[in-house]
Amino acid sequence: MVKTLSRVGEYWMKDPQRTIEAQSRLMSGYVDLWNDTLKRMAGEEVQPTAEPDPRDKRFKDEDWTTNQFFDFLKQFYLITARWAKTLVVDAAEVDEHTRHKADFYVRQITNALSPSNFLLTNPELLRETLDSNAENLVRGMQMLAEDIEVEHGDLRIRQSDGSKFHVGKNLAMTPGKVFMQNDVCQLIQYEPTTEKVLKRPLLIVPPWINKYYILDLNPEKSFIRWAVEQGHTVFVISWVNPDACQAQKSFAHYMHEGIFESLDKIKRATQVEEVNAIGYCVDGTLLAVPLAYMAAHGDEGIKSATFSTAQVDFKYAGDLKVFVDEEQIANLEKRVQQKSYLEGRKMATAFNMLRSNDLIWPYVVNNYLRGKELFPFDLLYWNSNSIRMPAANHSFYVHNCYPENRLTQGKMEIDG
Repeated sequence: MVKTLSRVGEYWMKDPQRTIEAQSRLMSGYVDLWNDTLKRMAGEEVQPTAEPDPRDKRFKDEDWTTNQFFDFLKQFYLITARWAKTLVVDAAEVDEHTRHKADFYVRQITNALSPSNFLLTNPELLRETLDSNAENLVRGMQMLAEDIEVEHGDLRIRQSDGSKFHVGKNLAMTPGKVFMQNDVCQLIQYEPTTEKVLKRPLLIVPPWINKYYILDLNPEKSFIRWAVEQGHTVFVISWVNPDACQAQKSFAHYMHEGIFESLDKIKRATQVEEVNAIGYCVDGTLLAVPLAYMAAHGDEGIKSATFSTAQVDFKYAGDLKVFVDEEQIANLEKRVQQKSYLEGRKMATAFNMLRSNDLIWPYVVNNYLRGKELFPFDLLYWNSNSIRMPAANHSFYVHNCYPENRLTQGKMEIDG
């Protein structure tokens, strides 16, 4: 982060004229805010110098607008944050990838420094603290201690009350049975509930970085339950949570032992040579690669493939590209090799940072400052239940998909 932001700083500092212009823009915003605040204190009606985005939930409390002190804090913050973003966007001589990273880092810093995240600068927090005689802070510190203890010294912010969920009782409730098991996965079979059954079975390939039951959270929003009610014989891959023993399990192993072995077992059991397949999220990518491999070998065993929230072309991977340039991949691989796998919580943190104002800071405030009990939200419980990724699989994935984008260029080589 420091290295990236220093590149932007160099652009503005090496030309004195640019430096003065940048400083002048910031000071001009502050002066306008000060003048408007004085007019408002004198009883005049004035338009805000800076207004938050209508979708920004941080400043919804009415005191952010009606109380002059908190309104000043809010606008001061917005002016500064937008000025910092402009510095990155207007750094013309800095290459696009570095500006992309800098924009992401500036967003993380400004999101963290929002006055809504601190007790003395958040009117809602102040009211609750005074009204409860600081009991909210006591509860919050207790929750903080619990979250640090669970992660053995690290902090993993709870997003849902996990104690309310039990697989097979109120989560992943569609009846199924383990049909096959090997070193990388289990294959779960779900019987159709109709009198007439569709001949061609359905194979679902869920993300290898989360538990399999994203498509079976509860009866009301279970795709698997819906599918068996339509007469599908459904098979779902459930990936092993790998440890050091699976360190050398690569993308090719996941393809052969995960998808191809599942296909083979399904065909033998159902006596049907063709299946329909669904690839969800990162395993949409994992499904696309075997499809290309099968095409190269004239294998038409997958009759149709559906992709949900999945990337195949990584040209427009958005903020995920921040984490996957060559330098960061090299540093990450050193850490992964030490443990033989990538920790699931590392990936969860990266995904949370993509939307830190929705997935990090509201929970910091609500959990540790307001001391509020968490709502038992099944989707967020699933999202926080990350599993690990073997070193070999991680290395193949990040090198082939992100910097090189080899799959869509026909340059990806797998298993020879």
